[in-house]
Amino acid sequence: MINEFVYRSGKMLRCGYTTGSCAAAAAKAAAMCVLSGEKISSVTLPTPKGITLTLDVIEPEINENYAKCAIKKDSGDDPDITNGILVYAKVTKAESGVMITGGEGIGKVTKAGLDQPVGEWAINSVPRRMIAEVVTEAAKIYGYNGGFAVEISIPGGEELAGKTYNPRLGIEGGISVIGTSGIIEPMSNAALVDTIRTELNMRKAGGYENVFFTLGNYGENFIARAMPFDVEKSVKCSNFIGDAIDIALELGFRGILIIGHIGKLVKLGAGIMNTHSAQADGRMDVLVTCGVLAGADVKTLQKLPDCATVDAALDILDEKGYLQRTLDILAVRAGYYLESKVKGAAKIAALMFSDKRDILVKTRDADELIKCIRN
Repeated sequence: MINEFVYRSGKMLRCGYTTGSCAAAAAKAAAMCVLSGEKISSVTLPTPKGITLTLDVIEPEINENYAKCAIKKDSGDDPDITNGILVYAKVTKAESGVMITGGEGIGKVTKAGLDQPVGEWAINSVPRRMIAEVVTEAAKIYGYNGGFAVEISIPGGEELAGKTYNPRLGIEGGISVIGTSGIIEPMSNAALVDTIRTELNMRKAGGYENVFFTLGNYGENFIARAMPFDVEKSVKCSNFIGDAIDIALELGFRGILIIGHIGKLVKLGAGIMNTHSAQADGRMDVLVTCGVLAGADVKTLQKLPDCATVDAALDILDEKGYLQRTLDILAVRAGYYLESKVKGAAKIAALMFSDKRDILVKTRDADELIKCIRN
C-alpha cells in the first residue's frame, strides 16, 4: 500500500500506482530472481513522480534462464477498473540490450497517433523506460553483462479492455500499460485530459482538419440518431471543454464543433469552460440573463432559479412565449465566449440539444462545421 494522499473537494484520498509501475517493479523483481537464483518477497521502485514504492512480489517463479513475478495493482481511492489486477513480468537472459514485449492480456496498437506505433505492443514509452532502467540496475547489482528479454502480461486483460477506452482508441486484444508519473492521483483531471490528447493526436494523424467533441453518452446517442456523420470519429471531452479546445488548437485543427446536451452547454453562455458542477453551476443564472435580454417578465424569470433542470426552465420559458428569443441570445453569448477562447486560430461552434426538443441552439459557424465534418 502507498501512503501518499491528495485532497479533492475537501476529502483526503489515497494515491495508487500505475500499471506501468507494476510492470517495472515486476520486471525488476524477475531480473533479480533470475540473476540471483533466489526468490524475493519485495522490491523497491523509484517513480518519475519522485516517490519510491516498496511493493510485495507475488508468485515468484524461477527457471534456469528466466524468472517470472507479479505485482498487484493498487489504484488507491481512484475508481480504476484495473484495481487489484496482477501484472506479470517474465524476464529471460539475452545476449545484449533490453527487448520489451507483451503477452497475455496486453493490447496491440492498431491506429496511428498513440504513444507507440501501429503494430507495437501497447506498453507506453515511460513504462518502457522504467522497465529498461530497473533491469539494467539489477544487472549492475549482480555483475551481469548480458541483456534481457522482458515480457509483460496481465491475465484477464482482454476482457477488462472492453470496459475501457482502449477499443475506441485503437488498442485491441488487451489493455495498455500506461503511466507518466508512476503514481495515480484519485479522480485525476490530468488522466482525463491525457485521454483527450491521445484521441486528438489520433484524429490528427488520420489527416482530419476538423474535430467534433461530445461531452458523454448523451451527445454520442444524439449524434448517432440525428447527425450526418459517424459518432466513432467524435472525441469525448467530458466536462473539460476548455482543455479540449486548447489541445485542439495546439495540434493545429482548423475547425472545432462541440455537441452536447443544453443542460451542460448552457454554461457556455457565461464563458464557463469546465462544466462540472463542482467547478461552476450557473445554468439558471445564464437562462435568467438571456431571458432578461429577451424581454421576459419578472414573474417568469423568478421561477427559473427554482428549477432542478434546464429542461424544466425551458418549459416555463416556452409556456410564456420567450423560449426562442432566449435561445437566440444564448447562441450569441456562447458563440462570443467560444470565439474569444480561440482568438481566430480556428473556427469554433457549439450545438446544444435536449432529448425533448432535439436541436435547440447553434452558434455561428455550426452549420458550416457540420458540413465540413460530414464531408
